[in-house]
Amino acid sequence: MLSKGFEVEIYTSTPEGDAVGLSDKIVAALDGFVREPDSRNVEYTTPPCHRYERLLCDLLQPRFKLRNYLRQLGDYTLLPGSTLALGGSDRFMRSDPGNPYHTYIEQTYGTKVVTASIHINIGISDLETLMRACRLVRVEAPLILALTASSPFLNGAATGYHSTRWSLFPKTPAHVPLFESHAHFIRWTEQQLAAGTMQNVRHLWSSVRPNGDRRPYNLNRVELRICDLVVDPLSLLGITALLEARLLQAIANPGLDPLQMSQLSNDDLIALTDANELAAGKLSLEAELRHWQDGRPIIARDWIEQLYQEVWDTAKKQGFSCFLSPLKKILRDGNEAQRWLKLHEQGLPVRQVMQQAIRDTAAMELALEDELCSSLVA
Repeated sequence: MLSKGFEVEIYTSTPEGDAVGLSDKIVAALDGFVREPDSRNVEYTTPPCHRYERLLCDLLQPRFKLRNYLRQLGDYTLLPGSTLALGGSDRFMRSDPGNPYHTYIEQTYGTKVVTASIHINIGISDLETLMRACRLVRVEAPLILALTASSPFLNGAATGYHSTRWSLFPKTPAHVPLFESHAHFIRWTEQQLAAGTMQNVRHLWSSVRPNGDRRPYNLNRVELRICDLVVDPLSLLGITALLEARLLQAIANPGLDPLQMSQLSNDDLIALTDANELAAGKLSLEAELRHWQDGRPIIARDWIEQLYQEVWDTAKKQGFSCFLSPLKKILRDGNEAQRWLKLHEQGLPVRQVMQQAIRDTAAMELALEDELCSSLVA
């Protein structure tokens, strides 16, 4: 099994669903939390870990700590979803006014970047295997977006997108190739920094990127950045299990590489993948995508079902196939965006949908704390 870790961005809000800027207080009071450029969301990172059972607690325990602290501050809670669903996107609320990189972000992108998400990191030490893994994850990332979409609302209204976050997010630089080798990634990054299309090595905002201690030179993990916020940790572990099993297949089979297996050129693969990201952002599991191998049309839900069947044996051999099972529920009942939109279409106002989501998330975390984490920590 591979090492796995998460970067979790989440909004702080009132129980009524209005996002509130508290990150300066949180970061000062609690270890393990860091600021985002806007103070209405805060980030925590889980340490690299191989076991899914441990990952569950690593995801939840910082949230328990954060909720307890928010209660000390007042009547505050955590807001599910990846956009400012009930309002506030007309202004930036700086968490660190003296930070010049944050100034650049605010002036260049505005509140398009004031979103909450999950970044999934999976460790791969061999550099060329890592680059191959990034290529595979890049062309299949729209499927992960389809599973995680949780931002159908912005400023109190349905936007027409299941993932408003990724549909509006300023992917930077505008054109990112499928990196053919580690040397290609180094050369390309140095060119972007020289041209000013990237302000620093972190300023690569694509669906997936190679990451490590000293980018672009020292790399040790695949970072998947396309996911909307998934507040249900069991669903997130299911999505991660799908991704890990797929990467294990790629490690075992060097031929599982878009540059080798696809009938399309590198440029056509990029264009197809970009179009798939837009389609998944719009309709998530119901989106018609085009397969990277030959361009054939396929519904996202059907493609994920196929991958589920393909990776099952790999996950079973490694002992984590049981963690795939939440995917079946997402495919059956819909992702968070689809469930919220269904309530809204039945007549529930956006504010009431989000208030219900806030209560459901808190109740779910409480149940998991009682049921699972206490026994592991004991």
